[in-house]
Amino acid sequence: MKIAALILLIITLGLALPYTSKTYGLKSISAADLPSDGAWAPLTQGNLYYRWYLPSEAKSNGQTLVLVHGYSTPHFVWDGVRQFFIDAGYQILVYDHFGRGFSERPSTDYNAQLYVQSLKELLDHQDLSQPVHLVGYSMGGAILGHFTEAYPQRVATMSLIAPAGFMTKQPASYSLINIPLVGEWLGHMFADKMLVSDITETEMAKIDDPLAIPRGEFVLKVGKQMQHRGFVESLVSTLRHFNLFNALGSFNTLGEQGIPTLAIWGTDDATVPFMGSENLLLAIPHAELIAIEDGGHNITYMQPSIVGPAIVDFVNQNIAVK
Repeated sequence: MKIAALILLIITLGLALPYTSKTYGLKSISAADLPSDGAWAPLTQGNLYYRWYLPSEAKSNGQTLVLVHGYSTPHFVWDGVRQFFIDAGYQILVYDHFGRGFSERPSTDYNAQLYVQSLKELLDHQDLSQPVHLVGYSMGGAILGHFTEAYPQRVATMSLIAPAGFMTKQPASYSLINIPLVGEWLGHMFADKMLVSDITETEMAKIDDPLAIPRGEFVLKVGKQMQHRGFVESLVSTLRHFNLFNALGSFNTLGEQGIPTLAIWGTDDATVPFMGSENLLLAIPHAELIAIEDGGHNITYMQPSIVGPAIVDFVNQNIAVK
């Protein structure tokens, strides 16, 4: 019995010590952490960070693009594509999901309803009653699917970049995430490696875009989130409560609604495989698909010179039709 107790103690310490080293000193995000540009929108679940980018008055076309980022990387993923939209006359609204970036980290279930509700409340808070052009990257694409299913009258066009929701099956390894405490332990142990998995040396070797974010800058910006309590928990909760692997139900509804839809996908995407585009076109037959040859999952911030103009052309065409 003594030996068994000793072994249990060693295992417990072996798990607890690295966890403590990862979580000790984490602080809650506060208004003092906000950058000089942008602000908090007080929503039902807490304060959500947002920021506007506006074109010159002479260029403005009166249209709004709302950019919805993905699972782990906050609004800076739009930095490379943003100027294309502004130069084309669009006003841009970006924000950080709860749990990420400069938004608060409420203790709640991070499910589809949370993300849809926060987007709707942000639009309401900003008095955006007219239909807007939504752009969603990765998990942001799945959020747009659910949002547009619920509020089709608020969406003028929808642009999906490597959208989650078309992988159909969740990997068996994700079952560990659903175990209380185990998921949080795994998250704190490996989140830092997961956050930079899309910018490995292999991935970077394929990139030749002057607007791509430098790897060092990406690592620095994405790593800042790790300093705040609740970030890892928001990622774990999302995996538990938001089915990012199969959102076909909402996208099938979108196919019936007829909202103009663009999909941009990298053919070498290892996170949301390009074969998912076949299911997207089955669900939304009227969607336009642009394939980026050899592109990975990081095309939003690593190949903005392709992604940005493609979205501008698509939205411009649909404004012209109306």
